[in-house]
Amino acid sequence: MKLQIEGQHLRVRIGEEELAQLLAGQAIEAMTQFAEVFAVRYSLELTPADTANLSGSPAAWRIAIPEERVREHVARLPTREGLQFALPGEREEDNLQLLFDVDVRDSVRRRR
Repeated sequence: MKLQIEGQHLRVRIGEEELAQLLAGQAIEAMTQFAEVFAVRYSLELTPADTANLSGSPAAWRIAIPEERVREHVARLPTREGLQFALPGEREEDNLQLLFDVDVRDSVRRRR
């Protein structure tokens, strides 16, 4: 799982093996150690809810995205378009744009 953060945009990109794990009902977990300063753990899982959500603490993030939308997205793969979600903040400028996509380059290479 790869995370990219820029301002109020969070991009979550997973590979096909991680997608299979996610679709099997398992959470995907990872950690980034920022040298000797601190670590951040993050997990991605599917939710039966209609909306995505982010919970946890500054050192442990839990990202949940709607299972139905992910399965619909998987049916359209390979595609360059990801799933987008708007997560509300306290103020409008605090809203977080979450983008989820799947890296399918490996399977595309195998098909060639």
